[in-house]
Amino acid sequence: QVQLVESGGGLVQAGGSLRLSCTASRSTFNLNDMAWYRQTPGSRRELVAGLAATGATNYEDSVKGRFSVSKENGYTVYLEMNSLKPADTAVYYCSVPTLRVWGQGTQVTVSS
Repeated sequence: QVQLVESGGGLVQAGGSLRLSCTASRSTFNLNDMAWYRQTPGSRRELVAGLAATGATNYEDSVKGRFSVSKENGYTVYLEMNSLKPADTAVYYCSVPTLRVWGQGTQVTVSS
């Protein structure tokens, strides 16, 4: 079973940027769609961005124009987050839905 590991989270001021990485234990992203989700305490996990194996992308409305998902290779996908807002504070997860695999999450905190 493939394993996913997120990294790159941290504390940033509003207006700042972070780049999250999702690394797979074996080549995965060239053949499988993937997605970034986020979750805050007491809330459901929500889809932030999706990246299809074809390269097509989709974004949740609140992050359009600020977040960008890209693939380096079959092992690594990035979520570039710019113009961050306190409302973006959450634990961010990467997932490969068809394989039912999730990473452990990385905390992103945006201070006002």
